[in-house]
Order: sequence, then C-alpha cells, then structure tokens
Amino acid sequence: MIRFAANISMLFTEVPFLDRFAAAAKAGFKAVEFQFPYDFTIKDVAQRLFDNGQTCVLLNLPPGDFANGERGIASLPGREAEFRAGVDRALDYAAALNCSKFNCLSGIRPASLSRDTAISTLVKNLQYADEKIAAAGRSLLIEAINRIDMPNFVVATSAEAIAVMDRVSPRLTLQYDVYHMQRSEGDLMSTLTRLFPRIGHIQIADAPQRHEPGTGEINFHNVLRHIDDLGYTGWIGCEYKPKSGTEAGLGWLKEFIT
Repeated sequence: MIRFAANISMLFTEVPFLDRFAAAAKAGFKAVEFQFPYDFTIKDVAQRLFDNGQTCVLLNLPPGDFANGERGIASLPGREAEFRAGVDRALDYAAALNCSKFNCLSGIRPASLSRDTAISTLVKNLQYADEKIAAAGRSLLIEAINRIDMPNFVVATSAEAIAVMDRVSPRLTLQYDVYHMQRSEGDLMSTLTRLFPRIGHIQIADAPQRHEPGTGEINFHNVLRHIDDLGYTGWIGCEYKPKSGTEAGLGWLKEFIT
C-alpha cells in the first residue's frame, strides 16, 4: 500500500509553517516531513505535530547558511564542528518528534575545493553522523540532487550516492528523490529495482518544473505502481512546488488513495 507524507516545507505554503500541520491533516495527510524546522522551537513543532495526530517521517540535518545559498556543509573542510553540532540539534528535534530518519545534504562544492577533498570530508562527516544517529536508534540517509538545479552539488546521481554509502557504513541508505533522479539520469523504474535494497526513503515531484505529479514528463501511474510492486512499505514524501495552490493540485492523489 502506498502511503504519502506531505512535505510541509513545500506544500501548504499558503499559511505559516506551524499552521501547515493542520492544513495537511485537513487534506488527509497522516504523516509529514520537512526540510529544516530549526527556525521554530522544538516545543512548538512537536505540539502542532501531535495536536494533528501525525507522524513525522523525515527531517534534514541543518544545511548551513541556507539564506546565502548553502545547501549542506557535510563536504566542506573546516566546518566539521558546525556539522557535528547540527547532528546534535537534529537529534534533539527527532527525539521530541519521534522521527526516525535524517537526510543529509552533501552540499555545493566551491570552485576552490577539489572533488576528492569534498568527498573525503563528506565520508568522514557521514561516518560520525551515522554512528551517533545509530546509537540513538535512528537512521541516516544521503540524497543525490541534480546539478541542473544546483550546479556543483557534490552528490548528484544514484551512482555517486552509492559510492559514498559504500565508504561509510552498511546502515547508510539512499533518500531517492524521483524528481532529482529523473533530471540527473532518468531510467527510473530499472534504477529503483536495482537500488531498492539500498533505498531508505522516497520523495516525488514531476519534472522538469518540480510541480505535482501529472504536470510533467514522469509517468507516475507506472512509477508509483512499480514502487508498490517492489514491496516498498515506507512513506513517500510529496516534496513538490504546487503549480496552482496546494489543495487545488491534490487531485492526482485520488488514483492512489483508496
């Protein structure tokens, strides 16, 4: 059975963040995920989550200076102390929210930084985070993000992500974003089949505009049914930019919710 979680960093932006839990619940979402809850207190986020009877299925580790373009610091030498503090901060949120999965963004590589150094730094930081998160009974994931949208992103394809995972720990799994993988490499269904044992979470958006399913080139009828046939039992995060308002764009769900 396919289960969908609302990514309330991108959905229901018609209302303030803390009000999006209720908006998602009203629309039928029993689970939510979000990118960065760190501008809001743990108490406030947890209160809204539990008031609406929802499950938190995923949150990202702190990304660094997001407002100034940073999209993760795990691959940046000299930022290790900040990265470790971010792991601690994320664990505090997860404990209050009963969230079991963390996604790590590898970040954008500055032109002055060699790829080898970026990957080596990333591996060491992930090893630290994996051990600490596993000790807390939770799991760490890494996501590949396409370089069309984010030039010089350190990990952009499933092959690059798997190569990093193999250097870190067998516990580390892949956060497979259908949108980013369509933009980076295509061949979604066979890639999902091949990588299925390594996938810890799935997110969706249509390509190329990152709107809701049915607005672009991806055949979500086939892709989502294929994911279900593979035996995926986790949540699928709806991490897309609604084309014409969140609620107006939820019609695509009717095919998959019984």
